[in-house]
Amino acid sequence: MSSRGADYSSNSVTPRRNAYPQKLRSVRSASRPSTSISRRSTSRPATAASTVGECSDYVIAVLEGRGVAREIGMAALNKATGQCVIFQIPDCQTYVKTLHHLRLHNPSMILVPDTFLPIEPTSKSKVSPLVESINDEFGDEAEIVPIPRKYWNDNDGLDVVNRLIIDNGEKPGTILALSKKYYALSAASALFKFVETRMNTTYAPRSVRISFRSPEGTMMIDCETTRNLELLQSNVSKSSKSSLFGLLNHTFTPMAHRLLRINILAPITGKSHQKAIERRLEVVQELINDEEKYTAIRDALKLLRNIDFDKLIAQLSASDTHPVGGPSGNARGASARVEQIMKLRNVVRSLPGVVRALQGCRSYLLRMMADMLDDERVKSIDEMVSQGLNDDALAAGGGGSFGASFGTITKKVYAVRANHNRLLDVARETYRENVTDIMDLLGELSKEHDLPISMQWQDNGFIFVLKKGDVPPGTKSLPRPFINASMQKNGRWLFSHLELKKRNTRLRDSLDEALLLSDQIVKALVERIVEDIGVLYKASEAIGLLDMLWSFAHTSILHNYTRPEFTGTLAIKAGRHPVLETVQVAGNFVPNDTYACDGSSFQIIEGPNMSGKSTYLRQIGTLVVMAMCGCFVPAEYASFRIHDALLTRLSNDDDPERSLSTFAKEMTTSSMILSVATDSSLILIDELGRGTSPIEGVGLAHAIAEEIIKIRAFTFFTTHFHQLAYSLSKYPTVVNLHLAVEKSTRTDQSAFRLRFRHLWVIRYARGN
Repeated sequence: MSSRGADYSSNSVTPRRNAYPQKLRSVRSASRPSTSISRRSTSRPATAASTVGECSDYVIAVLEGRGVAREIGMAALNKATGQCVIFQIPDCQTYVKTLHHLRLHNPSMILVPDTFLPIEPTSKSKVSPLVESINDEFGDEAEIVPIPRKYWNDNDGLDVVNRLIIDNGEKPGTILALSKKYYALSAASALFKFVETRMNTTYAPRSVRISFRSPEGTMMIDCETTRNLELLQSNVSKSSKSSLFGLLNHTFTPMAHRLLRINILAPITGKSHQKAIERRLEVVQELINDEEKYTAIRDALKLLRNIDFDKLIAQLSASDTHPVGGPSGNARGASARVEQIMKLRNVVRSLPGVVRALQGCRSYLLRMMADMLDDERVKSIDEMVSQGLNDDALAAGGGGSFGASFGTITKKVYAVRANHNRLLDVARETYRENVTDIMDLLGELSKEHDLPISMQWQDNGFIFVLKKGDVPPGTKSLPRPFINASMQKNGRWLFSHLELKKRNTRLRDSLDEALLLSDQIVKALVERIVEDIGVLYKASEAIGLLDMLWSFAHTSILHNYTRPEFTGTLAIKAGRHPVLETVQVAGNFVPNDTYACDGSSFQIIEGPNMSGKSTYLRQIGTLVVMAMCGCFVPAEYASFRIHDALLTRLSNDDDPERSLSTFAKEMTTSSMILSVATDSSLILIDELGRGTSPIEGVGLAHAIAEEIIKIRAFTFFTTHFHQLAYSLSKYPTVVNLHLAVEKSTRTDQSAFRLRFRHLWVIRYARGN
């Protein structure tokens, strides 16, 4: 491994802030090419997608093909959960789709070929435009790591996938779909080479959940839209509570937490996937209507609260070449594996409760989840674990007066059943005797010094404790035999004794020996479990989906939401912004109707400042995302069309980090929309043309609007330019709306006041 690892040196170069050739660079030599780029320190604020949900556990390899086609291959691995997603997408010059997929997985490291970066700091070669775009978007959030080009090999990638993918019913289809994806397989090759040599992790054969994701299956929501619609995080505060994610997130498990985040950022789309959305809605409807099922599923999921099943499976299947605490085979690694198998036993034994809660359900998805969880292979794994583990020890309480941590250690020592290994039984007896010796020492010293001494377990063994009320007033030091005394803030004394240290050493030795011997049995057990690891991943997937859909039902009940329909027409009666209505005083939010079809696809919305134009646009976008996730929506009636992309230009801010003025950013975003939009897209544009003079703004807004009208995407276009209503009226699909305002003059004053009704009315275009 050392020879291969030589290609991944620890040299790094700290880039400068402003000059791009120096911002990203790699240092090469004949024997030790550079591997990492130290990210610059900036004041760039964290984006919504990066600050919500799980930690950045993903490592993503990205490869761009040659030529003008801009084919991008990506492979993303979550080391914590052992899930790998591989995809290949065509992109445009702004790389908006690539950045969207990167944001879905919130990476901590992004791997690129070393040829995408300058050879030397003074080299005239340029940074790849793809790397520039990634660096502009992620800043300090992700480290860009160059990987030698020779490791980006499609044949090696296919071999790796064949070797590591779990052997289930989806394997043949995944291999077939990937077989012709040159760039995706090359990215997979570099990704797993990096994980093995730099992250010191190897996976057992048939133990990684690898899937090929088609880009056509999800709605594209660019990063700017995610921020503008506050899908994951509020723009006012860093909290996710006042966001769509915070509103819908009543999940119990980390699997559902991750699934909800991904569904909000990339909802299901495509006519072929409409049935999947309808099936989700059926589940939510059944849980709302059947209070008994709703309660039973909630109680069953509570038993799995905060248990990351995916992460647990990955920990069991992955083998760290250098586990935490030292070389392979040490006691700390053994302790971790024993703890993992104990957790697996608890999780597997909780699954029958979920199956019982799902019995009698009518919706297709709930019945399918029950079948996935009631698999005979899950029961077989439960039996294998039960044969190896000691139920009495696992059910034992905490560590008594010695603390919960000592109770956890003792559970691990006695986790494996007796009579599996005679040496283990002897080590346990030695451990018990050493604990007894320390307790005897405690009694002797307490009696000798007439002090009510107690004990507490720490990482290195036991330590003596004197509580605040047991210390004589005015005591500044303890009797001479006691050493390492320290008084805590709460007035407690912590101290040790030479004899205690000796006995602690013997205790640690017996503890380590017991854990190492237990680990041998656990490893053999894990090898048998890994053969059927695919069924555990399916069970985890079922729990995550069930938890997310229960959360949708819970939110819908709390706020009296309505089941949406999918008819090809956008029709919302009395729609409400789901987040704003929760933060405003009850009854203050004014519902609004929305209607768009092929004959009225482009809607111009006028109105003065504070009339509600921007809120109206955000409300439409948020409701579409909710419906396509499979959740009910806040409205009296709602019908939606399946959209392939949600594209917005809602912010009038500049972007100093990319040296873009407000006008330049408007043009950049508009260019992206025109290059990505199709007749199935939803476009929301707010006040286009405000970044320049009124005359130029009208011209630009008109030209861009004309191009969008030709695309025939559903578009909501707010503006202050009254001329647009007249100049665009020649197009039959254009509808002019106006957010009504009432003006009244007071009798006692010459001034007048405005009352914003926040309701739109149809406005007929007239010439100037």
